[in-house]
Amino acid sequence: MKIGILQTGHAPDELRDSLGDFEDLFERLLDGHGFSYATWNVVDMSFPDAIDECDGWLITGSKHGAYEDHPFIPPLEDLIRAIYAADIPLVGVCFGHQIIAQALGGKVEKFAGGWAVGRQTYDWDGEKITLNAWHQDQVVTRPADAKVVATNDFCENAALVYGKRVFTVQPHPEFGSEYVAGLATYRGPGVVPETQLATVHDQLDQPVDNARLAAQIARFFKERELA
Repeated sequence: MKIGILQTGHAPDELRDSLGDFEDLFERLLDGHGFSYATWNVVDMSFPDAIDECDGWLITGSKHGAYEDHPFIPPLEDLIRAIYAADIPLVGVCFGHQIIAQALGGKVEKFAGGWAVGRQTYDWDGEKITLNAWHQDQVVTRPADAKVVATNDFCENAALVYGKRVFTVQPHPEFGSEYVAGLATYRGPGVVPETQLATVHDQLDQPVDNARLAAQIARFFKERELA
């Protein structure tokens, strides 16, 4: 099965040489599930010619806001709607989660409650799952077709499923401790409160459920089911 990665941003320069760009993080996350990949840097206005070039699509995170005025956002929203209408499986993470919701009738905004960074625990259909997050923007109004599958007190719409067509998550299952440490070092200061950055560093050696989310993403691509 060929997965098309729609890259909506790039890893910080300080991390890219050692840890790779966003496409590399997802390929490592999904390693062992039998996928092949092709990547389009939509943030740089590189788009696929046709939605059937791949069997499934994945939209990455980004430093940009889904509601901001960037040239790549309108054509990406058109592409999302075309993929959805064609019933091709689509997965979104962080910005991907947000832009899919926005394209399909939801609302995204900069959350007044501030940032979620580092390890966050979610109620995932009655179970507890812990993942790394790095966001202030949130889906505040979900599309009519979207069902909540994960939530916590800070982020109501932490993961959404749209029938058997779309699965999106706000946190980052592709982020390991080394990557989060790099974000806290290079992107956090002056942006994220120091107390939160200190907590990120203090929790770096604690486990997260990345492998579990990788299995869910893989199953959704292959079977259109989460469990």
